[in-house]
Amino acid sequence: MKISILLPLKENFSPTYAGAVSLFINDTLEYSKFKKRITVFGQTEFKKTFNKKYFNINVNKSLFQSQNKDYVKQFIIKEKLLNSEIIELHNRPIYLRYLVNELKNRNYILYFHNDPLTMSGSKSIKERSFLLNNCYRIIFNSNWSKKRFLQNMKSDAINSEKLIVINQSASKNKINFKNKKNIITFVGKLNRSKGYDLFGNAVIKILKKYKNWTAYVVGDEPRDKLYFKHERLKNLGFKEHKEVIKIYKKTNIAVVCSRWDEPFGRTSLEAAANGCAVIISNRGGLPETITNGRILKNLTVKDIYKNIEDLILNPKIRKKYQELSLKNFYLSHQYVSRQIDNIRFNFLKINRPYISNTKSNLRILHITNFNEKHNGRLFFNTGRRLNNGFIRLGHSVLEFSDRDIVSRGKSIKDFSGSNTLNDKLLKTCNHFKPDMIVLGHADMISKEILHDLKRDYSNLKIAQWFLDPLNKNGPDFLKNKNRILDKSDVLDANFLTTSPEAVGLLSGKVNNYFIPNPSDSSMETLDNYKKDCSNDVFFALSHGVHRGQLKNRSSDDREKFIKDLVSKCKNIKFDLFGMNNVQPIWADQYFKNISNSKMGLNLSRGTPIKYYSSDRITQIVGNGLVTLIDEKTCYNDFFDNSEMVFYKNISDLSEKIEKISEDEKLRKSIGRKGKAKYMKYFNSNLVADFIIKKTLNLKDKKKYLWHKP
Repeated sequence: MKISILLPLKENFSPTYAGAVSLFINDTLEYSKFKKRITVFGQTEFKKTFNKKYFNINVNKSLFQSQNKDYVKQFIIKEKLLNSEIIELHNRPIYLRYLVNELKNRNYILYFHNDPLTMSGSKSIKERSFLLNNCYRIIFNSNWSKKRFLQNMKSDAINSEKLIVINQSASKNKINFKNKKNIITFVGKLNRSKGYDLFGNAVIKILKKYKNWTAYVVGDEPRDKLYFKHERLKNLGFKEHKEVIKIYKKTNIAVVCSRWDEPFGRTSLEAAANGCAVIISNRGGLPETITNGRILKNLTVKDIYKNIEDLILNPKIRKKYQELSLKNFYLSHQYVSRQIDNIRFNFLKINRPYISNTKSNLRILHITNFNEKHNGRLFFNTGRRLNNGFIRLGHSVLEFSDRDIVSRGKSIKDFSGSNTLNDKLLKTCNHFKPDMIVLGHADMISKEILHDLKRDYSNLKIAQWFLDPLNKNGPDFLKNKNRILDKSDVLDANFLTTSPEAVGLLSGKVNNYFIPNPSDSSMETLDNYKKDCSNDVFFALSHGVHRGQLKNRSSDDREKFIKDLVSKCKNIKFDLFGMNNVQPIWADQYFKNISNSKMGLNLSRGTPIKYYSSDRITQIVGNGLVTLIDEKTCYNDFFDNSEMVFYKNISDLSEKIEKISEDEKLRKSIGRKGKAKYMKYFNSNLVADFIIKKTLNLKDKKKYLWHKP
């Protein structure tokens, strides 16, 4: 595939006097996988150009033809010979009208670097509709620019899939904050539009008051004659880009105080990427350029002065801005280049299209805690059960163990390991190209990253499953609620082991579905109903995650329940772990103990709520033990008294335990029927299939025992 990039007329694709458009193209091309297939066309007066595949168009000066028309005409001649599949236009929507008449079998990608409503070819609704109809994609450098493009347009006339926001990029440099000097820097055209008059008046007052501070001004503007003089105000004039970066590296405070609505603002982005404390005006897309900094409430000399002074007087706050700006910076050239390449990949159909038939092979990226650091101790978990289900259905599954990655990725520069995690996720998606991402308690995955992935891969679907209790009267309710809601706006479906109708508060955020804890034939291998067992009742507290309450020596409501139950059941032999100073058991030891019990108590944290159970239920019923479960869980909607034992209270439970322990025929019958039904209707294949169908919003005639359409 060949790609042509057409620059605006007189856009200097040269390090000598490069503008924002040229820098953007040069920087992103450096990391593009399509670099060797791309030719840049432009017109510059400088002999030295960026070291890219570049062709300079010579424009004829004529009184009878505009230079723009001649420029495009010359490009068309070259392009007919080159025969590119994609033509990428930058900042000149008017060029498209000339091109589509002559080059009809091309796919056009239009980049807006400025306000669409101020540009020839996109000012009117009619013109913007033309662009939508004739472009494969339209790319904006900020959400603000995109909103401007859509202004007053009817929603039914808009194909939102075509409209993509890709911010500008900058180099994130290693900054030694000890090398920062008491310097306040302004970079840009020295005119009123850029707010240089406001900055100049404010900084002169600062320099008069604070004798150990200096101001640097980088830029020129022959049309606006704005001069400010002070012995510590250094007017450096125009500087090449690499020199500007050197200045930012030693700058403490950078000010970008534009009056006009900046579509994005590369200067503030680069200042943040080089560890400056940034002050910006609240105009256009400027607020999108920084993650941490000062946004001016009022664009006045007084407000600029006040914010600069505050950062001077509070070095701790200033350093915090600097460190957070650098830490949270993600708009690297590599990142933005990857976003652009993904659009090109989509065109080539290298990025796999949405698969509407689940019999086809989906690529599923499954993100959850696979507990690699515990050396197989917690192998028998829900994540692996679901993995097995996806694989048995014929899909390609890639495991992504988020907490293990975080644990290995912690460093002095990344204390939490979250930057490492999210960077690895982006790189993994770039290689794997998932059709679907499945999240399981993946709390450290950034929702912003997921938004970016959905933007990069337009057909990507994202699902989340969540196993922890959601009872308002139970443990960690608010925490668990917020964990679910955190990513709701980016999810296609949410799957809970609590009935969504019982929770209620989640309605309307995203499509919520109940799923049972899945069983798996490769893990639930015991048939306790077939053999005689020495112990009557098995219960292990905190199996599978942590040592729970035992760890911090505090009480657990389940401990009291068990204590009272044991006192009522004098003739019953209990096998108990994780309480009364008995350590929890794990892995193979867990199954050795469970294999010698007739019954298993399915007792979860907190007061019972509709359908909630920990995955303990799978380990009990799936291995042929009689399952003892509170009737308030409403599992009798799925199982009857011949398949599980439902109890009303502790007295009722003790009576039923006594009865079953004395009746081996009854015990074996309930264990056999319970296992058979659970393994048939609640197995990992069915649960995985249900997750896929609901996430992809596919019509399905299959009936699921736990789901009423």
